[in-house]
Amino acid sequence: MANEPSSPGPARETPPRAGARFARAIRTKNLEDLFKRYRRPGDMAFAVLFFALSIGLLIALPWQTEWVKRTKTYAQPAFWPMISIIAMVVFSMFHLLGSFVSERIPGRWREVMQWLRSLEYAVWFMAYVALVPLIGYLPATILFSCAMTLRLGYRGWRWMLISVLFSVVVVVLFKSFLQVKIPAGLIYEAAPAPFRSILMTYF
Repeated sequence: MANEPSSPGPARETPPRAGARFARAIRTKNLEDLFKRYRRPGDMAFAVLFFALSIGLLIALPWQTEWVKRTKTYAQPAFWPMISIIAMVVFSMFHLLGSFVSERIPGRWREVMQWLRSLEYAVWFMAYVALVPLIGYLPATILFSCAMTLRLGYRGWRWMLISVLFSVVVVVLFKSFLQVKIPAGLIYEAAPAPFRSILMTYF
């Protein structure tokens, strides 16, 4: 019986020449392909704002920092801020470029409105900072914590008690143990003499 011819095996692919894929990628990729990415709603607005902030910090750098004579470069007051801001400018520029060449997803202004709504909490914090020198660190922290608890939708005496205990722990930790210098409240001046110094020192 004649021997049947063996079936040919799978053809072996010739491996590409070293560097061929990289060269082909360089030839086919253009600027849009390199920076194109998935773009979320509001990404363009964020990219523009962050790039503008970075440029503003870079412009203000000479007036906000200084170079001290006879000081090593890495110890200069202006060295690390300069490195950080330059990095911010470079990466925010790439972020902005990627936003320009990527497809837009609807919902930009809805997302921006969410950012603006979050500024409410900055106003809450500014009010808290303004109250501390007037009514003292402990009362202001308790008032702020309870107000924020109510604002976030938590109701009931249990949540109020948790807010008060949290405020006491924060004040004791920062004012007594860490000895953070926080102005004493004007209201402490009305406290009886034996308690006045204790309140002004620890609370």
